[in-house]
Amino acid sequence: MQGENKSSDLPPDSMTAAAGGGGVRGTGERGAGSDTSNSLPFPGPCAATQRALAECHRRAARGPMQPEVLCRHLNRALAECVVTVCCPGEIEAVRTLCGSAGTALKRSQCQRAPIDLSLCLEAHQEP
Repeated sequence: MQGENKSSDLPPDSMTAAAGGGGVRGTGERGAGSDTSNSLPFPGPCAATQRALAECHRRAARGPMQPEVLCRHLNRALAECVVTVCCPGEIEAVRTLCGSAGTALKRSQCQRAPIDLSLCLEAHQEP
């Protein structure tokens, strides 16, 4: 089981921040019969974070804390990883253009950058 990346490893709400609750198209191979509405089989740079999040949710189910609280750092890390892999240029533009004050041109570019990022993420979502 170690190292496998199954759709059942993630809870239904684990991808809402990264992909609007849907699967992400064109970013990894899906196994036959996987439920793409609830998970993101993501080989490569995000696989370890995805496995850690799944394990965190399993542990949280046995304890007093809610998974949303206990695992939020991993949920955020996975979301950031997926967004960075799917839309590297757009997320970098948001980070550099909107990270600090600047000229009028930079502020104008900062207003456009999140829109471009949203469009990129939307293009990767499954219908």
